[in-house]
Amino acid sequence: MSQKQLSSFHPAALISTWFGAGLIKFAPGTWGSLAALPFAWFISYYTGSVGLIIASLIAYGVGIWASGQYSTALGKEDPGAVVIDEVAGQWLALAFVPLNPILFLISFLIFRFFDIVKVFPANWLDQNVKGGLGIMSDDMVAGLYALITFYLLYEFIPYTRELLERF
Repeated sequence: MSQKQLSSFHPAALISTWFGAGLIKFAPGTWGSLAALPFAWFISYYTGSVGLIIASLIAYGVGIWASGQYSTALGKEDPGAVVIDEVAGQWLALAFVPLNPILFLISFLIFRFFDIVKVFPANWLDQNVKGGLGIMSDDMVAGLYALITFYLLYEFIPYTRELLERF
């Protein structure tokens, strides 16, 4: 499939770029993660943690297809414009975060850290698994690490919950 066969309005392009957020040239992954936040708030508000985890898994599955199609059309292994992986990972990271803008921001920062640093096995997945599965999987690992980190900070470090909730 060539780039000409995949228009900007093709479902794979819209999903992969999260409706254009990934087309912002500077730090597209950060923009993709930011663009995921309002959707996460809405999903979490109406469906809770379980709904956000399910939404993350749906985004992961659809993202495997969409990012695979998009990257093949562009002839690139992991185009920067693909940010559906950040959306799925960010939603997973937010699964147990209370609906509080400061806590969402903290979870966002934790997720971006793990997405950039790529702690094992995310780094292995990023380097060794190709196509849509590879594009999506390292961000899901980052999301899981961020979820665990936030949960541990929030639940088990003395006074952290009270400090975070003051904002």
